[in-house]
Amino acid sequence: MNCLIIDDEPLARKGLKEYVEEVDFLSLAGEFDNPLKASEELSRRQDIHLLFLDIQMPKISGLDFFRSIKPSIPVIFTTAYPQYALDGFELNALDYLVKPVSFERFYKAALRAKEYHELREKNAAEHISNSDYFFIKADNKLVKIQLKEVLFAEALQNYVVIQTINKKFVTYLTFKAVEEYLSGSGFLKTHKSYIIAADKIDSIEGNNIRIGTHDIPVSRNLKDEVMEKLLKGKFLKR
Repeated sequence: MNCLIIDDEPLARKGLKEYVEEVDFLSLAGEFDNPLKASEELSRRQDIHLLFLDIQMPKISGLDFFRSIKPSIPVIFTTAYPQYALDGFELNALDYLVKPVSFERFYKAALRAKEYHELREKNAAEHISNSDYFFIKADNKLVKIQLKEVLFAEALQNYVVIQTINKKFVTYLTFKAVEEYLSGSGFLKTHKSYIIAADKIDSIEGNNIRIGTHDIPVSRNLKDEVMEKLLKGKFLKR
């Protein structure tokens, strides 16, 4: 996995670089003292799989920089300020490392990135050849999920719940990965933490969508878009 280190502190970059060199499945593609320099590398290369990104930096924060990346690249935030953890996870970061970072904690985050990368590659291949199903890791095994059985996906901090017709699966993935895979397959994002199967909707009332026994919230900023997509050409009027 090719990774970039972006941190304005020389000692922090040095420590992360040494850790990367110790992990056989990571390859350092570059290190930068500010995000603006890194953006040039990202625009030039399409094979960057992971960012180690500091949050508190001059000119532009790591959070703002990550929001600007299109399409987004998996990120592990690094910072000396644990109060930013919630902001990081709201952006679907893979992990959040508080400085000073131990190698044990770094390696745990790297393993999670590796698992995410492998599942993403596997699902991308499956999506090309057969869009009827995908795989997730749950209960210490790879579980095959039939697309037609998915009711919705829900983000729970650093986990994602995949609710199917018959069972709920909890998987150690980012919500962004699930959203990217399901988008364009009859699924619709209704909230920052929910993506639903449009054909499974039973009713809509106010800011809630009912699917079976589940109530799914619709956020105010997405409501117009959601209603437009759901009702266009399918709403019978008198």
